[in-house]
Amino acid sequence: MPIEPLALTLAIAVAAAPAPAADAHARIEAVMGASAAAWNAGQLDRFVAVYAEDAVYIGKDGLVSGRRAIADRYRPSFANGTNERGRLSFRTLGWRTVGPAHELMYARWTLSRADGSGETGMTTLLFERRPEGWRIITDHSS
Repeated sequence: MPIEPLALTLAIAVAAAPAPAADAHARIEAVMGASAAAWNAGQLDRFVAVYAEDAVYIGKDGLVSGRRAIADRYRPSFANGTNERGRLSFRTLGWRTVGPAHELMYARWTLSRADGSGETGMTTLLFERRPEGWRIITDHSS
């Protein structure tokens, strides 16, 4: 039986449709997990790989533009093949789909030290789906 042109067009449109939000969220959480694992292993370059080259970081000290500058901001925490600030973890608090290629993630970050002390704060991360995968384009952390 021949395929009708309309059916073929619909099949192509469905195949090209953006991934559902749940799939995007799972992929983003995977790259965030890899970033945290890199932090915990003391690997700065792998930690910042989740950031787009043109990402912007906003924190208490102001605005930092570009992955390289963001890495420089974090560089003092990485010494002797480790991260001296503690083990990093993220807990996702919520999502907002901004468009077919953009997801906003609300999360709590926690740094835990061996002595039981640590730090915690909030972050809002805007992700963009790029050819290399989901990347942070804006990070507002406190």
